[in-house]
Amino acid sequence: MKITRVEAIPFAIPYRKPLRFASGEVHTAEHVLVRVHTDDGVVGVAEAPPRPFTYGETQAGIVAVLETVFAPQVVGLSLLERETVHARLSRTVGNPAAKSALDMAIWDALGQSLDVSVTELLGGYTDRMKVSHMLGFDEPAAMVAEAERIRDSYGITTFKVKVGRRPVSLDTAVVRALRERFGTEVDLYVDGNRGWTAAESARAMREMADLDLLFAEELCPADDVLGRRWLVSRVDIPFIADESAVTPADVTREVLSGSATAISIKTARTGFTRSQRTHHLADGLGLEVVMGNQIDGQLGSLCTVAFGSAYELTSRRPGELSNFLDMTDDLLAEPLCIADGELVIRPGAGLGAALDPGKLRHYRQDR
Repeated sequence: MKITRVEAIPFAIPYRKPLRFASGEVHTAEHVLVRVHTDDGVVGVAEAPPRPFTYGETQAGIVAVLETVFAPQVVGLSLLERETVHARLSRTVGNPAAKSALDMAIWDALGQSLDVSVTELLGGYTDRMKVSHMLGFDEPAAMVAEAERIRDSYGITTFKVKVGRRPVSLDTAVVRALRERFGTEVDLYVDGNRGWTAAESARAMREMADLDLLFAEELCPADDVLGRRWLVSRVDIPFIADESAVTPADVTREVLSGSATAISIKTARTGFTRSQRTHHLADGLGLEVVMGNQIDGQLGSLCTVAFGSAYELTSRRPGELSNFLDMTDDLLAEPLCIADGELVIRPGAGLGAALDPGKLRHYRQDR
């Protein structure tokens, strides 16, 4: 079970429509496929989605750091030496998506080698999660229509609504339209991607006070230290730290300082190894946890559901597992299927991810 080679393959798949939110927008999934080869012929896979407007990574940067920095540090190690891998990757600051994809590909290879699923390796609590769908910026009528389509087609009844525009009424009107259309049939929560000030966030929450929201996420920047604490102290629903709480240390700092009361775990930025640490910390602190999404493709969503299904805490709430529906295609040979509002892990060893060689040839950017 020795690692013999690490591949970093850039690929690009267009979205059906641009996905817009307060911190940026994306038109094409310019991701990186990571493959970890072993001396037994096993190949573990994962995907790295760069988000330069949030974490500073680019597709080219992920390929470069994997090939020139991280691969030499892990080749020759056993798949079982995951703590050694973690320690070596941690010597390099930043690069969360690159580190995470490498980590998850190693876990996939380990599961295949031991003939058990990654979910079983991690905890094995269940084999599925309820799904939450993200609604990006648009007019109220268009966002209501999108929610209707997603509910009718996939049975999804939890929606994360992107907010953070100015004036705040642009977004509060959307949330009100959704609640008026669906009543108590759906659950709603909002994510500002740091787009508002603390004062604007407070005003928006007042305007939405009667709309029975589940959570509020990253409404204002965590770097606005006093403003963020002031806001969280006045919000009467769990306030999720997402991009402001990437590491366990970040989670500890944000929660103990009063800047958050819940967290989002994204395997795309913390892999399986660091996500485990974050989960255990959240469990010990009694925090609400949502499995988030970094606008992942199907392989990334498969990683998220594999981790989220492993624990009671992470499977308690619907996970953000449906962003791949906005892509025109994917690399998996057998597409993921959301039915009755749920996504089930793939059967078999590791992640159960089989890639379509023809699609990879078509979408890869390095040839």
